[in-house]
Amino acid sequence: MSPSAMPVEYEADPSIDSSIALLRKILTSESAPLAARFRALFSLKHIASQTPTSPSTTSAIESIAAAFASPSALLKHELAYCLGQSGKNEARPFLREVVLDRQEDSMCRHEAAEALGALEDAGSLELLRERRDDAGEEEVVRETCEIAVGRIEWCCSEEGRREKLKKSDFASIDPAPPLAHIDTAPSIPDYERTLLDTSLPLFQRYRAMFALRDLASPPDLPTAVPAVQALARGFSDPSALFRHEIAFVFGQLSHPASIPSLTEVLADTKEASMVRHEAAEALGSLGDEEGVEDTLRRFLNDPEQVVSDSIVVALDMAAYERSGQAEYATVPIAV
Repeated sequence: MSPSAMPVEYEADPSIDSSIALLRKILTSESAPLAARFRALFSLKHIASQTPTSPSTTSAIESIAAAFASPSALLKHELAYCLGQSGKNEARPFLREVVLDRQEDSMCRHEAAEALGALEDAGSLELLRERRDDAGEEEVVRETCEIAVGRIEWCCSEEGRREKLKKSDFASIDPAPPLAHIDTAPSIPDYERTLLDTSLPLFQRYRAMFALRDLASPPDLPTAVPAVQALARGFSDPSALFRHEIAFVFGQLSHPASIPSLTEVLADTKEASMVRHEAAEALGSLGDEEGVEDTLRRFLNDPEQVVSDSIVVALDMAAYERSGQAEYATVPIAV
């Protein structure tokens, strides 16, 4: 999940330290509603992402990491995502610890590995390569480590420094950069062929995925619907990690053309829970579209905990989309 709206700026707030403490209390409280914890998390992420690095950004990073003690796999995977998106080196030790912990939920460990890639952490390359090459490792972790290694190596390479990439509409740090446009008329069929070619490295296929995403934004582009349709065909891929990333991209796009395929994925009880959870949250970002909220409510009592939890968060996101609020976050004012 990556709500596009961010909380208001904190720099001029003299109560910032007290605000961080209150946000941490909400985030780490097992008695607090899950939706409230997610809103607190995104407020902390915003503080953590501020530049330059300061005691407040470090405190926010530590507050996010403190919630890794939670039993909620959904929340913990979102913690890892937010730490990766913070852009702060201070997050690296917490993420490495999660990747190393084989007792931790694989969905959380995958997100921690992806976050290390987002942080361009060359110091974690040895760990990521070990996990990538470990036949006994969870497949979703191995595949994520492959992509994270690819991203870090690309960022550190001369090729990566030379590539001229189109500026994205999205503020997220993506698992892979989009494929560079080599002409003035990028070909959706060409990108789709790369996207669906399982003989290619996952990193390259992810680059095609994000190139297609960028061709679907803004939603009134003539390439938008064809790009969404090309991405939707990625749901037939054998990799659960790959399918989950397609759903994540649809959550970023919030394009109505993705609703049928997202609904089909969510309704498929044989689908991996990490894919269904991402489909639920993507539908939450489309909450102002007719029928979406009713679809989500059908799965409130899903037997998969990570799915039912995601429905709670998705319905909260849907309420936010309808409300016209300025930000999907909690911004407490300390007294």
